[in-house]
Amino acid sequence: MRVPHEPWPADEAEALRQQLALRERVEPAGPPPVVRTAAGLDVSYDGETGRAVAAVVVLDVATLAVVEAVTAAGAVSFPYVPGLLAFRELPTLVDALERLTVTPDVLVCDGYGVAHPRRFGLACHVGVLTGLPAFGVAKTPFMGAGGESSASRRSGGAQGVATGEAHAEPGPGRGDWSPLTEDGAVLGRVLRTQPKVKPVFVSVGHRMDLDTATALTLALSPRFRLPETTRHADQLSRRLLGGLPAGGGHAAPAVA
Repeated sequence: MRVPHEPWPADEAEALRQQLALRERVEPAGPPPVVRTAAGLDVSYDGETGRAVAAVVVLDVATLAVVEAVTAAGAVSFPYVPGLLAFRELPTLVDALERLTVTPDVLVCDGYGVAHPRRFGLACHVGVLTGLPAFGVAKTPFMGAGGESSASRRSGGAQGVATGEAHAEPGPGRGDWSPLTEDGAVLGRVLRTQPKVKPVFVSVGHRMDLDTATALTLALSPRFRLPETTRHADQLSRRLLGGLPAGGGHAAPAVA
């Protein structure tokens, strides 16, 4: 699939300009008419070498069978800047997405969508670039003042949100949720995907509504806390990062 985009920014000012321009193209409404396939997106980093591996794994939503899995690798070209972390992940993610031979119905990002200081997290960004419905499922709650989350992602950081966010703990059962808010605005949901297990943080990205994002997160998480899309992409990117040859970037076979 093709993912058109401007040249990747070389500095923070250009990244901010691109982010604010692309934010105007977010379509908040949904849901998509049919969701048969969902793609999980994830990036793993090697802090010592400065390299990253992106994985995109497409699953059949009904059976959770792997339809296609692709990867791409490259050097990290953008510094860690809270609120602009999509630019750190997107170069390798887009390379991986462009290797797909199937077009998924929805993208599931390991991160945030509108739950972002400027309401334009990774799920918004990748949704706008691809034109596909997208939402984010994050592992950790937000920290204040645009800071990174308490479990910074594998030397790459995790997207923060401005001070003022709040949420109540959801009930203990699978499917229980509470609103994730900032200054009174609902930005997402704190969702319990498994009984008495830590919740995840769901926010819409592009062409998606919160009810559908919540339902899909539960459908993709029948056994574990995280969606199978995220688990497959995370495992694949980590595995390839560990055995990555110098300069390597390649398509990958489907993972079991």
